[in-house]
Amino acid sequence: MTEISAAWLSTVEIARLVASGELGLQDVVRAHLDTIDRLDPRLHAYVHVDPAARAAKGPLAGSTIAVKDNLPVAGMPWTDGSAVWRNRVPNEDTVAVARVRAAGAAILGKTNLPELAAAVGTTNAIFPNTNNPWRSGVTPGGSSGGSAAAVVAGMATISMGTDMGGSIRIPASCCGAVGLRPSPDRIPSELTDPAGLSVIGPIGRTVADVRLAYSAMASLRSPATADKTSTFRIGLVDSTPLGLEVACSDACRAAGDALESAGHQVRRIDWESEPVATGYGVVRRASMASFPADPQQFAPSIRKLVEQGRALSALDYFQAFEAATGNAFSVVAKPLLSDFDFLLTPTLGLVPMAIDATFLERTIRAIHPVRAAGELRPQTCCLGSRGAAQWVARRRAARGTHRPRMGAAGTRRAARGDARFRLPASARPGMSSCVEEVG
Repeated sequence: MTEISAAWLSTVEIARLVASGELGLQDVVRAHLDTIDRLDPRLHAYVHVDPAARAAKGPLAGSTIAVKDNLPVAGMPWTDGSAVWRNRVPNEDTVAVARVRAAGAAILGKTNLPELAAAVGTTNAIFPNTNNPWRSGVTPGGSSGGSAAAVVAGMATISMGTDMGGSIRIPASCCGAVGLRPSPDRIPSELTDPAGLSVIGPIGRTVADVRLAYSAMASLRSPATADKTSTFRIGLVDSTPLGLEVACSDACRAAGDALESAGHQVRRIDWESEPVATGYGVVRRASMASFPADPQQFAPSIRKLVEQGRALSALDYFQAFEAATGNAFSVVAKPLLSDFDFLLTPTLGLVPMAIDATFLERTIRAIHPVRAAGELRPQTCCLGSRGAAQWVARRRAARGTHRPRMGAAGTRRAARGDARFRLPASARPGMSSCVEEVG
């Protein structure tokens, strides 16, 4: 097997081939290190690579994982994309990293992110800008942009990111990957999070890869199984008061048409995101205030967020949090508890833009209700296809099963045909969709 083909194997295929002796335990590790050497000088997905990375036996035997640089990995830099912590190196893995390592995965290195993971692109002052693997100069999304770019470019089997306000889902959408935002606390984290909304989750090229990685990260005994014979009631969002680009609306409708053709019941619903976005903006600033450093040490845009967060009173925070989660209940949870099993919504309101383009906050406000629904224990997943879609699921606690809610945001490929980053057709992105579970 060539190094190129080994780099594109799924976790399931790798484990099977290693077990049969058709693939060496370190073959995929070597293939990915070689791909990093060839592509990452242009992509800049990684900020640190371990050339001595080794896989071991286990459910993830032979697979590789790239870890976002706001999560500690023993012996590797832990910068949070900030000059403040440029030289910080932890002694221990975070829980999720320790679990995938114990499951046999090789930890290849750390991936790029914006400073303090506080943007929807992947740029900062200490590392080069991360490019979309489909076209140089186009954003991979953020804040887990390096993680998504690494997987989609064949530089890791799976990657690990974090998501409070779309930081796994947005890069999955922009790059055409599969990204899962689990319910809060499903995957343990010792990192400070005053809002309780930030989670750790996997990004991969296939649903099966993400499912297996999530099982290892959450220490599940076995992956959950889905009932493929059920007919679901699906609420479809193809417009918002803030507007969507045509490609995004088209992707939502195309996804809905495909689901309807498969026998599911699809009905259009309204999506009022602005009331949730207003409250969430305050909550986000409060979370930024928790970083233990002088705000003057951060870049100007981050400094402003931190200073605004530290100026908030407890009452300001409480009122904003209650407003955000209350409105999110009306927009997200109430339909799932009454009329629908799933909701299909935009991930973004626009296609991937140039790295240096001015970002419009309105373009991500469509997913604010899903963000604030985190307090209601939602789980969100982005699935690769032709566009960009987000799924949100309702948890049926009495039975211990999950009924996902779907969301879609069309992402025309940022890079049809850039020869420098051309990937195998089987790995090219399509619709990115996300699933969130509301209990």
